[in-house]
Amino acid sequence: MTSGSPSPHRSGPPRRRGPLVLLPLLIAAWALLEIWLLILVGDAAGGVTVFLLLLAALVLGAVVIKHAGRRAWQRLAESLQRGGEPPAGDERAARGGHGLTMLGGLLLMVPGLASDVLGLLCVFPPTAALLRRAGARYVTSRSGPLGAAFEEARTAREQMRMRRGDGRVVQGEVIRDDEDGPGEPGEGSGEVRPGQP
Repeated sequence: MTSGSPSPHRSGPPRRRGPLVLLPLLIAAWALLEIWLLILVGDAAGGVTVFLLLLAALVLGAVVIKHAGRRAWQRLAESLQRGGEPPAGDERAARGGHGLTMLGGLLLMVPGLASDVLGLLCVFPPTAALLRRAGARYVTSRSGPLGAAFEEARTAREQMRMRRGDGRVVQGEVIRDDEDGPGEPGEGSGEVRPGQP
């Protein structure tokens, strides 16, 4: 017997479903795309060519992951030897480039042509820089815990760059004297004025 009254087992407002509900559907669509691309390339070039492409992508992905992992490990060791300061000169690593490179290597190792294209985009430096900037913009625009964690990490990295040799953080701003006329003291140099505590 049905009635117009709500079910006694349900309490509170209906639960909102987030984008994770679509994840199984997206994974199934991705798998179908990969299979379709493999069939197309297999019909055009043959099964041996498809096998060689997948094998080459697997080997390339393993090499990329090994190289990026080794560089990240060396950077961590150098940072620990310097007392936590990041080594100078490796700006790509300071922006998280090794993580994106390792993701690209992992995508290369996954069987499929579409994942190989995405992996190459993550490994190729110009497209990797674009992906890194787009990802940073997306994360900072989010107001959830991921955006807050990203902002905290960026603040901590900026404080690490401001560290002096004795390990203390100097809060302040840099005042440039570039507007001075020729012959005046301080031309082209800058002084640091400590901030208010």
